Amino acid sequence: MREIRKVAIIGGCGHVGIPLGLALADRGFIVTLLDINKEAVNKLNSGKLPFIEEGAENLLQKYSGKNLFAVTDPAILKEQHCVIFVTGTPVDEHLNAKVHAVLDVVKEYLPFLSEDQLIILRSTLYPGTVRIVENMLLRHDFKCKLAFCPERILQGKGIKEIFELPQLISGCTKEAEKEAASIFEKVAKKTILLTPEEAELAKLMTNSWRYLEFAIANQFYMIAEDHGVDFYKVYNAMTDDYPRAKHFPRPGLAAGPCLFKDTMQLASYHDNKFFLGHSAMLVNEGLPNLLVEQLAKKMGGSLKNRKIAILGMTFKANNDDTRESLSFKIKKLLEQKMAYILPSDPYLKDTLPLEEALKEAEGIIIGTPHDEYKSLSLHVPFADCWGIIHTEQ
Repeated sequence: MREIRKVAIIGGCGHVGIPLGLALADRGFIVTLLDINKEAVNKLNSGKLPFIEEGAENLLQKYSGKNLFAVTDPAILKEQHCVIFVTGTPVDEHLNAKVHAVLDVVKEYLPFLSEDQLIILRSTLYPGTVRIVENMLLRHDFKCKLAFCPERILQGKGIKEIFELPQLISGCTKEAEKEAASIFEKVAKKTILLTPEEAELAKLMTNSWRYLEFAIANQFYMIAEDHGVDFYKVYNAMTDDYPRAKHFPRPGLAAGPCLFKDTMQLASYHDNKFFLGHSAMLVNEGLPNLLVEQLAKKMGGSLKNRKIAILGMTFKANNDDTRESLSFKIKKLLEQKMAYILPSDPYLKDTLPLEEALKEAEGIIIGTPHDEYKSLSLHVPFADCWGIIHTEQ
């Protein structure tokens, strides 16, 4: 088996590509991040990151210009031993998987690939997509080695988790499987071999499981709140030194680019008979409505022309990623209530400073549980499903 040293990542300047590229560079690979986003490419080449990623800055300073490069020209693909695509399968407005989105990207770069290369698909794929890509390549008389090695990283902690978590490895042929494994064995502590179909389902089921967990917590929160019971007193009683509930998640806005999307992909794959997944969607997507109604009730029933601050607009705490953030759904709901909205987030430059938002606000909704909010004393009505504000209302 040949040694793989040169690796290119297509879409490499995004949230999946950068952590992987830096991790591979740290293990001695010569890595090229190919991206159409010129601004992100220029940022990386100047030693700056386009988003927050724990541990990335030090690695970027260490390897940029040495064995890590960011480019926009696909001509460099010809000289690579391995090409990794990080395009995942999106869903359309009807919650069906858009497999063609993955095929379109592969087709676009096909003229720049070589038949002796290892091609790795990295992001979430609708079950069966790997075989569809394989068939498309064969129809174009392209006999490269195709593998699927899904990422399973936590946003903002991708580099750490690539090094620490098991990597799932699958290939359409044994040769593809072995070459893909040889790459990730140098990066991760453990690799797990699967068929492409098993790997596709493992990724979707992992994210769907997390989405279901959040839905259960959110449903319990809604039940308690509807009956005037302090949910967090119940939650603390359930989880305090009780082993069978120690992993029970806290309620919160279940957002981001993966959990909802992947749950709907799994439902689509199962002919829309994944009833737990659809129920989870109704609960998680309904939580913003509950928070707005909670605040309206505390403020006399109407939010019309009232100044309402949303604290936290990103989809997760202590990060700058707004993708699929439910804080923006809260914002839309408040607009429908004709409220005057004061969005504030310490990680987003285009929002109000916290002090200004607190000074102006007549009511507050906690959108994201940033650490900056955990010591706040609020003196106006607020809605906080996260349980980080403990001030008596």
